[in-house]
Amino acid sequence: KKKKRMPKDSPKDAAKKGAKKDVKAKADKSVAPVKKAIEKKPKEKKGGKDVKKGAVGRVQLTRRDKYGPLFDARPRKCHIGQDLKKRNHTDLTRFVRFPRYIRIQRQRKILSKRLKVPPPINQFNHTLPKARTLELFKLLKQYRPETREKKKKRLLRWAKLRAQGKRKPSYKKTQQYIKFGINNVTSLVEKKRARLVVIANDVDPIEVVVWLPALCRKMEIPYVIVKSKSTLGTLVHRKTASCIALTQFKHHHKESFKSIVTLAKEKFNDNTDIRKKWGGGRIGVQSLAKRAKREKQIAAEQLVLKSTKK
Repeated sequence: KKKKRMPKDSPKDAAKKGAKKDVKAKADKSVAPVKKAIEKKPKEKKGGKDVKKGAVGRVQLTRRDKYGPLFDARPRKCHIGQDLKKRNHTDLTRFVRFPRYIRIQRQRKILSKRLKVPPPINQFNHTLPKARTLELFKLLKQYRPETREKKKKRLLRWAKLRAQGKRKPSYKKTQQYIKFGINNVTSLVEKKRARLVVIANDVDPIEVVVWLPALCRKMEIPYVIVKSKSTLGTLVHRKTASCIALTQFKHHHKESFKSIVTLAKEKFNDNTDIRKKWGGGRIGVQSLAKRAKREKQIAAEQLVLKSTKK
């Protein structure tokens, strides 16, 4: 009788079988050290006593014996761009690459401290105290200019009155609000129509407003320097404002306005020290430490010289 031929395996089935064999071989290899460790007989205790049969389970296996060479030791490397240290309070600000505009801001601030700053520019470091600035802004908030929505509503109301044949109310009488913009404020100061001028201390470039305090003193108009151009901008519905001016004020704000004007004249207009005082010239921490060390060495040398003379 002819033997029946077995059907040949397809290439896919052959590959599967080969893969299974490889997996089995690997499993046997990884389990081999564990089996050897278990098969080892426990050592007999001293005194000739036999070891119990259950002592095989107490054999201590290492991590390498359990899992094989798959999980090797990987010690941490705490270099830049690699593993972090275990501490929770790791400060990485020294390794952060900040944007260019932040670096320029910081460099400019340090340079303004180190270099000698002339009085016309240095006067912008002397600002109004915090309590007084809050009082000033509380007053100025009541003179904010109208928004686009309010203006639109006003013009619609006037259009309706005109359609009915009525006369629209005069807008000039109700025009008691803050004026802003360097050109507008300058013209108001030159015409002596401004009652109070408020200047921001952080205008960039400073040349835009550096001459304005001198003009206000010449025209005898009280002026004040306050912190942050962004806070001035919020009063006039803008991101920033270099300076603002108040031309009119309401009758019931007379007392508060008078107190601010007297303070402005005392602190800024009539203050001659601000116009003469130079800024900057402050030494850094490292330079101060070096100077102190040098002075200490000189003092020690002088003591030695005195002792030798005696």
